[in-house]
Amino acid sequence: MSDFRVGIGYDIHRLVEGRRLFLCGVEIPFPLGLLGHSDADVAIHALIDALLGAAALGDIGQHFPDRDPKYRGICSMELLKRVVELLHSCSWEVGNVDLTIVAQQPKLAPFLPSMRKSLAAVLKVSVDQVSIKAKTSEGLGPCGRLEGMAAYAVALIYRAKE
Repeated sequence: MSDFRVGIGYDIHRLVEGRRLFLCGVEIPFPLGLLGHSDADVAIHALIDALLGAAALGDIGQHFPDRDPKYRGICSMELLKRVVELLHSCSWEVGNVDLTIVAQQPKLAPFLPSMRKSLAAVLKVSVDQVSIKAKTSEGLGPCGRLEGMAAYAVALIYRAKE
């Protein structure tokens, strides 16, 4: 068995009025928010899938089904905490993570430092082990038309030494 594993995650959520926008646990001021059963933090959902995938532990829907009322409106940071605890219980540690958020608007650059810090705290890693980039889709597709936001994540995990 390898001491290192890599996982990839992806998620997309529709943008709607009447919802607050959360990305990487940080509330972003914007007139639209992401639609979902939880707080719909698309970046954390992609990251959860990357971490679970790296450990061969399924996906976010298996662990936190959207048909379960106990997850309605839940903060995705709480879900990420549970995934980190699960990884630790299986002797895995997070090496580093790399996220790309696809959003035509709002401009996310001013929020990236606080987003990195937020994720690092929950992942129990240093900020330099968390990379987050924001990209537009040049006006193309659902993200470019402000119909939604998407996120891609890659995570490296390693076997904890006892």
